[in-house]
Amino acid sequence: MPYEFRTQRRIEFCDTDQAGVVHFSRFFIFIETAEHEFLRSLGTSVAAKLDGMQLGWPRLAASCEYLSPAKFEDVLDIRLLVMRKGTKSLTYKFEISKDDKLVARGQVSAACCICDPEKGFQAIPIPSFIMEQIEEAPKQE
Repeated sequence: MPYEFRTQRRIEFCDTDQAGVVHFSRFFIFIETAEHEFLRSLGTSVAAKLDGMQLGWPRLAASCEYLSPAKFEDVLDIRLLVMRKGTKSLTYKFEISKDDKLVARGQVSAACCICDPEKGFQAIPIPSFIMEQIEEAPKQE
């Protein structure tokens, strides 16, 4: 069962600021894209249907620490680790690097919810078909 997922992202011009480096806010997009790819690798989606209802993963918390600049056309390696698998939420750790040098690291916690237009978000237990496919990363990670 996976607790780790890896992907890459090439920096596009729209990712950079006036100084030519990746704007801090774009790292959250990179992290979210990696999360979406991870969920797709499990046969689901960040916007899946469950018993005819819309399933979603709203954020509980997100953080990012910036360690080194990345620039236009750099290829970043993004590593996602499942740090906590709760009953209704997942916490991911992210490491973003370029040429084996750490560029940024962060963490995101998301709750599994039914998204009802009338009732709002309702946290639910993570469906078994997802829970059965993932495990927490070893504590030393």
